[in-house]
Amino acid sequence: MKATRIAGIVLLVAGALGLAYGGFTYTKDTHSTKLGPIELSVKDKETITVPLWLSIAGLISGGLLILLPGKR
Repeated sequence: MKATRIAGIVLLVAGALGLAYGGFTYTKDTHSTKLGPIELSVKDKETITVPLWLSIAGLISGGLLILLPGKR
């Protein structure tokens, strides 16, 4: 399988996931401290939204990479 076809498949999947979910969340540790036997930590929940135009662009470009013939 050619590299352009693999890139096209990856873009198609990423675009479809972006349309389906619209974003993703993750948790990161921001502060932690240990005072003797007591351990304190702060975790922040971050949300990243994927723009609609980016998902559509991923679908279109992925489809073009798969359908259009490459150099021979």
